[in-house]
Amino acid sequence: MKKEKKINLDKRNYIILLIGIGLITIGYLTMKTGDHTISPIILIIAYCVVVPLALLAPSKKK
Repeated sequence: MKKEKKINLDKRNYIILLIGIGLITIGYLTMKTGDHTISPIILIIAYCVVVPLALLAPSKKK
């Protein structure tokens, strides 16, 4: 039987994830206001860098 790998997230991972969610919110709000230049850049950074970093960053649990 295969062992399931669990993602161990600690406080640092959740903080990075909240920053990513905040950036996503800011990106969509700037898109709503009509700035179609900076909002895709913010969204790409949030979706492609910050959220994966939050999920893949090693936790410091022992």
